Amino acid sequence: MTPILFFVIGLVIGSFLNVCIYRIPRNESIVFPASHCPNCGNNLAPRDLAPLFSYLVLKGRCRYCKSPIHWRYPLVELLTGFLFIALYCSLGLNLLLLKYLLLACFLVAISFIDLEHYIIPNKLVIALLGSGIVMGLLTREHSLVSVLLGMFVPFAALMALALISNGGMGGGDIKLAGVTGLFLGWPQSIVALILSCCIAGIASLIMLALKVKKRKDPIPFGPYYAAGIMISIFWGKPLLELYLAYSGF
Repeated sequence: MTPILFFVIGLVIGSFLNVCIYRIPRNESIVFPASHCPNCGNNLAPRDLAPLFSYLVLKGRCRYCKSPIHWRYPLVELLTGFLFIALYCSLGLNLLLLKYLLLACFLVAISFIDLEHYIIPNKLVIALLGSGIVMGLLTREHSLVSVLLGMFVPFAALMALALISNGGMGGGDIKLAGVTGLFLGWPQSIVALILSCCIAGIASLIMLALKVKKRKDPIPFGPYYAAGIMISIFWGKPLLELYLAYSGF
């Protein structure tokens, strides 16, 4: 029953994240006004706001103007629901679970904003920083040295890449790399960075081959970094141990 409960909670949180994803880049309040159709402006009734269920019942269209509902809405809700289940099954019911649920929520919002707008809003990075400090003090998962290394090394690596590539890496990505080190610590943060670079590289090659992107087109790094972080949370330690075993360290 508990995994199902966490999935439902994830769907509800995902619905709220959709509000954040739409409004934050537009500098709108995430509280007021009430949820409404971005096309016709009609306020949505409670029956229109049930996560995933409303989308299915309405067949992906606004009840009032019949305009299509963006595919992002059910995807974000489903993704958040599955992340909540996966983290609960991996970590159990404790403070660490709360810590990584918070991180996952921020990463979902950041990823979809970056995909659409090619920005990582400072207000989300600052909120993530505050959450990381509070959860770090509560959980004591990592030592101070581990946290500082976890923040500095990815930050410095991406900063160096940005300087070498003359702006090939965005400032939001650099700040995100530093802040997420609060959550991951060392060496998990560098595992996340390496994984994200590998995922981004493979995805870029595929998009170039399919002619979805051109060589000079900007590619948002936030979603790939988020994917690397989540993989490192679930499998970072065994991946690192496997690498060390085969490299002879």
